[in-house]
Amino acid sequence: MPLILRPPRNTICGACYEGAKSVITLMNKLESDETADKATNSLPSSPNPYQTLTDIQLKPGNDGPSIPAHRALLAARSEIFKNMLDSDAYKAPASDTIMLPELNHQELESLLEFLYSGSLPSEKLEKHVYSLTLAADKYDIPYLLKFCERHMLRFLNSSNALHVLEIADTCSNKTLKETALSFIVKNMEDVVFSTKYEAFVPENPHLAVQVTRALLMDVKNRRNSGV
Repeated sequence: MPLILRPPRNTICGACYEGAKSVITLMNKLESDETADKATNSLPSSPNPYQTLTDIQLKPGNDGPSIPAHRALLAARSEIFKNMLDSDAYKAPASDTIMLPELNHQELESLLEFLYSGSLPSEKLEKHVYSLTLAADKYDIPYLLKFCERHMLRFLNSSNALHVLEIADTCSNKTLKETALSFIVKNMEDVVFSTKYEAFVPENPHLAVQVTRALLMDVKNRRNSGV
């Protein structure tokens, strides 16, 4: 007798389960592609191309319209979403909306586009990379976090280094933080004598201290090596 797979009780209906399962299969295929960094010419025109059989609404924090999604897809991509949707509150029929107050409508659209397609157009990633990084960290979406990290490392410059350092510190991203600190030390004059640094210091005094220590350590190492 063939094995019949059924969705867990009190989660989603069978039709929604089957529809979202096909989406998850697509995501798993995309995620295994080692060329995920490259731009794709076949991205869907909508952030959520699978609007049929949706069973949850995501509400942004700027009073924008809600965006429909699939519970099973969210649970598969985020451990935090999974725990939320497994809770009794979200099993009740009336609780069909998740609030994401830290994202505006465009940022939420970009988040869903990534969850469904496995990538983002470069212009959207450039525009929303910081908010998406924070969302990926908050909702435990490791693939998105790595995707954003690669972008920030690739385009690190004197203009954005302080912001990258701040994001890396918030997300406890050691690789990103060490790279940003090293870049700031190597480009100290461009960074420190900017208006951005003046605003950065009072808002992030602990990071300003770390920048100073990194600079002094660099000077010490150069002196010891005779450079």
